[in-house]
This record gives sequence, C-alpha cells and structure tokens, in this order.
Amino acid sequence: MNERDFKDGLFTEYARIGKCLSSPKRLEILDILIQGPKSVEVLSKMTSMSVANVSQHLQTLYQAKLVQSKKQGNFVYYELSDSSVLHFINSLYDLSEKQLIEVQHIKEQFLGQFSDVEGVTMEELAMRMEKGEVTLLDVRPRDEYETAHIPGAVSVPIEELAEQLSLLPADSKIVAYCRGPYCLMAVRAIELLQAHGFEARHLDKSVHDWNDFILNEVTGS
Repeated sequence: MNERDFKDGLFTEYARIGKCLSSPKRLEILDILIQGPKSVEVLSKMTSMSVANVSQHLQTLYQAKLVQSKKQGNFVYYELSDSSVLHFINSLYDLSEKQLIEVQHIKEQFLGQFSDVEGVTMEELAMRMEKGEVTLLDVRPRDEYETAHIPGAVSVPIEELAEQLSLLPADSKIVAYCRGPYCLMAVRAIELLQAHGFEARHLDKSVHDWNDFILNEVTGS
C-alpha cells in the first residue's frame, strides 16, 4: 500500500461517521441513548417517528459502530457502543455552539421563555449537598435514574411529581435536574414546585456532566 492509498482508505473510513451523523434524527436518537438503553418502541415515541423509520436509523448507527443492541424478552434495546461516543457527541455540541450562531439563537429563543426559573451551578450544588442543605430531585424516567444518577438524588419522574409534592420536605431547598441543557423536564418541575410554594432551582447539567465535574475536582484538573 502506498501513501495515497493509505490516506484514501483512512479518510474514507473516517467519513463513515460523518455520513452517519448527517441526519438530525440519528443525532436525536444518540442524544436519547446517552441516558441509557431504550427499546425501538420507546425511541419511536420519543422521536415522533414510526418504528420502521427508527429501526432504519438504528441500523445505520449500528453499521457505523456507534450503537449496539441486545434482546430482552420480545424487545430489542439499543445503547451507545462505547463511552467515547458520548464524549464525541458532547464535543460536537460544544463545537456547534461555538461556531454556529444559529445554534445560539435557537437556544435563546426557546429557553428564554423560561428565564424566571433560577439556575444553580454544580459548585454550589456540591457544597449544599455536602452540608445537607438541599433535596436533589432526578425528574427523568425511572429507568434512566436506575442506569445512572447523581449520588444522593431522589427519583421523582416529572409525571409523578404533582402526586408526590406532599412527600417533599417543605422547609428544604429543592434542586431538580434531568438530561442536560436541552431538556425541559427539570424546568417544568421547578415551575410546578414554585407554584406550590417550594424554594426550588434548576440544574441544567446531566449526570455525565456531574461525573466529569467530580472527576475534575478530585484530580484538580
């Protein structure tokens, strides 16, 4: 193999990932799978696509080695093939926000509707949790909580929150989180909590963001 063949072969393989990610729907599927394994039927509901279309997109992702599958009973579940896929997707988000002004405008136009919901930083949350000054709610679906969650968080899926308000400590500061900055479950939770007199704030980070934050705190990087 000469140098030209080497480069042509190498960059052709690299381009497989780029071609695979050229579909917005495939990116959305990967974003969902960051939270943990999902069945084809659940992905269909979450992405507003037919089961057939979801299956087709998953096959493309599978061929690019970005996802893997496993069968449980009558259902096939898909998940990210490796943690490196998660880091790659997060890097793609960061690069897009930095380079594309359109991304910033879309976020500002949509998330600006919820400017009354006060946020909290991971540094402040870590300090308050260490002192026992805050109740942390994970408002994602329970299967995502069971896959991974911030230590000390209580699972209260957003659709169950209204029914469980009476079980929450009325004198405690509450923080809610969900899937990260593009997820509104925690924002809606805060609106509900504040409407019922709770002092509540929103963490717009994911479990993976929290793990990276703790790792950096430990290593001092």
